[in-house]
Amino acid sequence: MSSLVLGLSVFVCLFGAALLGMVLRARLPSHHLDAESKDAIRLATAVVGTLSALALGLLIASAKTAHDTAEAELRTSVARIVLLDRVMRHYGPETADAGVRLRRLVDARLNQGWGGSSERAATDPYDESQTIEPVQVELRSLTPETAPQRLLQARALEISGQLAEAHWMIVETDDEGLPTAFLVILVFWLAWLFATFGLQAPANPTVIGVMLVCSLSVAAAVFLVVDMSHPYLGVIHVSDHPLRTALAHLGQG
Repeated sequence: MSSLVLGLSVFVCLFGAALLGMVLRARLPSHHLDAESKDAIRLATAVVGTLSALALGLLIASAKTAHDTAEAELRTSVARIVLLDRVMRHYGPETADAGVRLRRLVDARLNQGWGGSSERAATDPYDESQTIEPVQVELRSLTPETAPQRLLQARALEISGQLAEAHWMIVETDDEGLPTAFLVILVFWLAWLFATFGLQAPANPTVIGVMLVCSLSVAAAVFLVVDMSHPYLGVIHVSDHPLRTALAHLGQG
């Protein structure tokens, strides 16, 4: 389920819970909503509201951190790709094949991370052609003749090893996100809160409008959490501009 659909579903749940509370208010006996009953409802609601606010705040902070970390890792990988390309060109024309493979890898990474859903589904991240390994094979097959070439080969292998590690870290954490059970419990807490709000509020256009805006606001917060938990997908995603800029400069100079 996409983050946008999930956010809309949460909005429907919360606003529906508020309307349900208003319907129950009109049907419950009056003594169920006297001053003492309302005080007890407010106390119970305060506990759940505090838990929900803490959980939602921590989730937003965690999702923002995950998004920022992914963006920083991408920029680091792009810098290493450019550096690797320059090191190989300094080595000599023997690295021409490795340079071509590197450009193909960057192009494949763009399709995998920022292409359409069909392109991402058709890309197997465990396929050797989608990794830096073919470039490493080319680098290991080099036969340096001078001391500078040996240093450049070692440096290129070191950088390519760092790129390989970054690739597998992305692959292994790509499916991570907000746990379903946690999300269900959070939405239940929020729906209960909105139901109690409706239970204590008269069903007039002003109250209904306020409930509508509040439901939309909280649903937008859940949407932000889910969307930013997947940095390369969704509406709020890591920009591919650094990678495209690097691709345009690979093999030049």
